[in-house]
Amino acid sequence: MSQTSPQSSDPRSLIRYACIALAVTIVALWTLYLVRGPLLTIYVSALFATGLAPLVQVIERQRIRVVSHRRLARPAAILVIYGTVLGAVGALGAAVLPPMIQQLEQFWQQLPTYIEQGQMTLARWGLIAPDASVQEIVKQAPQGSGNIVAVVLSTAWGFVGGIFGLVSLLLLTFYFLVEARDIFSVFVRLFPAQHRARVEEVSGKAGDKISAWLGGQLLLGLIIGSLSALGFFVMGVPYFFVLGVIAGVGEMIPMVGPLLSAIPAVGVALTVSPALALGVAAYCLALQMVENNVLVPKVMGQTVGLSAVTVIVALAIGSELLGFVGALLAVPTAAIVQVLVEELYLAEKTPA
Repeated sequence: MSQTSPQSSDPRSLIRYACIALAVTIVALWTLYLVRGPLLTIYVSALFATGLAPLVQVIERQRIRVVSHRRLARPAAILVIYGTVLGAVGALGAAVLPPMIQQLEQFWQQLPTYIEQGQMTLARWGLIAPDASVQEIVKQAPQGSGNIVAVVLSTAWGFVGGIFGLVSLLLLTFYFLVEARDIFSVFVRLFPAQHRARVEEVSGKAGDKISAWLGGQLLLGLIIGSLSALGFFVMGVPYFFVLGVIAGVGEMIPMVGPLLSAIPAVGVALTVSPALALGVAAYCLALQMVENNVLVPKVMGQTVGLSAVTVIVALAIGSELLGFVGALLAVPTAAIVQVLVEELYLAEKTPA
């Protein structure tokens, strides 16, 4: 007795279904593209909140012995971290700015002498006429065609936007930390009941990776800050310790951080001599090359558990796709992908 095969679907219905699915997919992708900025802010805040969660729990368990024996509230524990970071930044600025301003004033007084020496050097090399003035040299320089007012306004608007973005990032991270338990509980309930324990396990491993990434960033900052301070001390740069701290803090900001932290060091060295400033710039460049090609893969490989190849490839792809933000997100995103692949795919392929 033969079985009757199920009636095949209408081809026109399949075509309509495929067109509708394609249209919905395009609209969804286009919507995600339009809101990519807020989505990146949310993702970065979620990463920071996940990485800071263990530290918040440690502070939260401390008891307030002066007032009572109750544990510190979670918002207060988060504010302790924020206050410590902001206080450290304020103290660093108070230590750096006054001597830097004083030395820049001294440099400004010596600037005519430096200009005269530079003119004599350029004339000796045959690049300018021996009797050329500063005005003539400036006229010979290529002039930009852009409007200086527009450039200034664009720069100022970008700075204001960056400040608002940083404030939004801090606030969103704060609320993620405060409501972490509720958010995670809702996330777990999105999955079937039989898989929730597995989801919690995988999420915990991913959270450990992100916390390790933050720890690796702090370790890199400590290493670069120490090496910078040591190098500046050997070269005779004033305020070498403060400049080393700035280099360590700047190291935790991908791409632009090392460049921005090198500017104060070169500026302070320039108040001593142009040759010292050139040496400091070369040292900062060499240190950055060692950091990018040796320290980051090694430190991140040991702390986060990623191979050096994975770290380098992730940084290259992230910086190419999203620039500064991509470089910031590359390593923790690669760590999350590694956990998902190992726990959800490779574990199922491994025979019992």
